Amino acid sequence: MLATIPPFLVYLIGAPLALLIPNGSLRSAFMCLVPVVGILLLLDIPYGDHLTTSIVGQSVTLLRVDSLSFVFGLIFNIAAFLALVFAWHVRDAMQQVSTLLYAGSAVGAVFCGDLISLFVFWEATAITSVFLIWATRTEGSYHTGMRYLIIQVGSGVILLSGVLIQASQTGSVAFDAMKLDGLGTGLIFLAFGIKCAFPLLHNWLQDSYPAATATGTVTLSAFTTKLAVYALARGFPGTEVLIYIGAVMTVFPIFFAAVENNLRKVLAYSLNNQLGFMVVGIGVGTPLALNGTAAHAFCHILYKAVLFMSMGAVLHRTGTTKASELGGLYRSMPITMVCCVIGAASISAFPLFSGFVSKSLIQSATADTGHWIVWLVLLFASVGVLEHSGIKIPYFTFFGHDSGIRCKEAPWNMVTAMVLTAALCVGIGVYPAPLYAILPFPVDYQPYTVAHVVTQLQMLLFALLAFVFLMRKGLYPAEFRATNLDFDWIYRRALPVIIRGLGLGIDTVWSRLIGGSRAMVSASIDAASRNFGPYGIVGRTVRVGNGVAWVAVLLLVTLLVGYSAD
Repeated sequence: MLATIPPFLVYLIGAPLALLIPNGSLRSAFMCLVPVVGILLLLDIPYGDHLTTSIVGQSVTLLRVDSLSFVFGLIFNIAAFLALVFAWHVRDAMQQVSTLLYAGSAVGAVFCGDLISLFVFWEATAITSVFLIWATRTEGSYHTGMRYLIIQVGSGVILLSGVLIQASQTGSVAFDAMKLDGLGTGLIFLAFGIKCAFPLLHNWLQDSYPAATATGTVTLSAFTTKLAVYALARGFPGTEVLIYIGAVMTVFPIFFAAVENNLRKVLAYSLNNQLGFMVVGIGVGTPLALNGTAAHAFCHILYKAVLFMSMGAVLHRTGTTKASELGGLYRSMPITMVCCVIGAASISAFPLFSGFVSKSLIQSATADTGHWIVWLVLLFASVGVLEHSGIKIPYFTFFGHDSGIRCKEAPWNMVTAMVLTAALCVGIGVYPAPLYAILPFPVDYQPYTVAHVVTQLQMLLFALLAFVFLMRKGLYPAEFRATNLDFDWIYRRALPVIIRGLGLGIDTVWSRLIGGSRAMVSASIDAASRNFGPYGIVGRTVRVGNGVAWVAVLLLVTLLVGYSAD
């Protein structure tokens, strides 16, 4: 039994070893074996704490395996394998090494039993993932990567601050359930929220993911935000404010995605939407809700991966993912189209697809706990995600108007990765029992009831009819080249203008103060020169008689003052 070998270790060892393999195909094959070994190691590790030591008087656990970490660790390894197959053709050492190190860091973070080691892996995911953005090697991607790195590393700094405060207050750095009742836990919560793309903290996601390479975006979509979901589920289950934060997260991206022209950015907005469902489940905090969060994270990684894969394949063949420039690609890329439709059906929660068997757990838990308004919000959000990811993505890419683009089908490795991922989406949707069996709590839930299936189909068909109606009436937002403004306008446009304005104002005031001071000093010097200079009233030479007169006057004044004092 290899019970003491942590799965993340094979990634950290495999990354430098991969560089020693000169042949590109052999290197890719070796890299694909790394997550396979990670899965085998994970399946061989018994539940419990392993690799525990002490650092500066604190207990540090590098390998804690339980029902929650197992689910996320398993899907992270699966996602890494699928992403590496999708990127088989890549011969960029920077992308290949960063992919392994990024995936390994995420896997390592999932199995941390303490907040110190979590911080180390938390920052490692930020530093290793940014190279997937910089790998496009454009000036724009460089600036995007820097913004991404500042936000991600900043999240880690906030996390460390919270950990230190928490340790000083409680004497422990154990990574267990916490209450949001102090500065330490508040900072930890904020750090998790930044990485989870909470509302107003979310724009790093839409800024960075579409800027990555065609293969890098697939990898990015799998780990960072889902690591944050895991951290929230581990650290803050049942925190009520998460219910309302998650509800907002499910709704606001819908409107941005509906008018966005860049389809990879549309998927980034829909990622926000789906994270909201998971955050709601964590906030509800019941066993059913937490099972729903874990199951939805598992399924989401897969169907979001196949959607990003399909857009990555389109970008690889056509050079664009702009809806205004695509259309009619079902003729050239039929397999990619089918996989994209399966991903769209899964994210829309159609029966017999994976999203149906995971999202329903969260919605049922929300209704069971009496959060009916939030339940209605989730229902509306489900319709919205069907519109922008379930319909818009495949329609404007593969159908709609004919763009005239004729290209080859995606390379064999991209097709293989898409087909495998799409097959998992269908397999889980048709037979969810294996997924339910590994969830954190025993599952006593049947998604395929008549009422649930009929209700879901009615909602989905209504949304489809609404889309058709809007398209036929010309009311659906047209796809054209444009830059949509989101909250990042505040810090990318307004804030620099404000800072420049404040700087200009401060510079003006300072210049006037300096100018006024110089004028006062100059005037004082001139006055002193006039009065105390060689020809001034005080400094000039006087005659003896005048001097005696002045002495007499001063003596008289002195006598008068002395007489008055007596």
